[in-house]
Amino acid sequence: MAAAQGRLSDGAGGMDERRETGGGPGQGGAGGAPPPPFRAAVEALRGARLRPQIEVDAAPAPKRLAPYAYALEAAVVDGEEDLADGRLVLLHDPAGHDAWRGTFRLVTLVRAELEPEMAADPLLPEVCWSWLTGALAARGLTYGEPSGTVTRASSHYFGGLSARPSASQIEIRASWTPREGLGGVPDTAAHLAAWADLLAQVAGLPPAAPGDASVVTLPQRRGPQSR
Repeated sequence: MAAAQGRLSDGAGGMDERRETGGGPGQGGAGGAPPPPFRAAVEALRGARLRPQIEVDAAPAPKRLAPYAYALEAAVVDGEEDLADGRLVLLHDPAGHDAWRGTFRLVTLVRAELEPEMAADPLLPEVCWSWLTGALAARGLTYGEPSGTVTRASSHYFGGLSARPSASQIEIRASWTPREGLGGVPDTAAHLAAWADLLAQVAGLPPAAPGDASVVTLPQRRGPQSR
């Protein structure tokens, strides 16, 4: 199993926030030492163990979304090619946040390319959302206030680019409030593992172990993308 560290992917980008940092790589803050619950939650993320096909590293954390933030980027790798990539951000506001109904929030972006026929399936958005909720449920995680979008886009090439095949991409943006445990610290390692399950499923990998998959696996994928 690979630890939650390794090569950076090409970046999730587009998380509606500049990737400004403070307080060290992957971590943003409002100044001063981070509170103990946030430090414990970050340490759990850093110590998480993931399946070897998923490479993870700290990324620049957003500075304006919350007083404290920590970000990870990941890619599902097959040899020298990426099958899917994403970004996971842990936010913390010690004073609490009305919209979160808690002091922590997880925000994610996951994306992968699909076969055009799969992208045209009218049920695809609902299925992709079920991949996220199913991954959390399979890990026995409790969470609140989930929200998100599933976007599919198609590109068609013309003129000097007409030799390129049409391409379709799926993008899942989501956020949820993890349940806080002892000391006000959520089980961020388990949430990271569930997020990694989502990445693997979007990439078309088989479950890591029998019974891990709680929803239908993607039946077709576009060929791996070169780095």
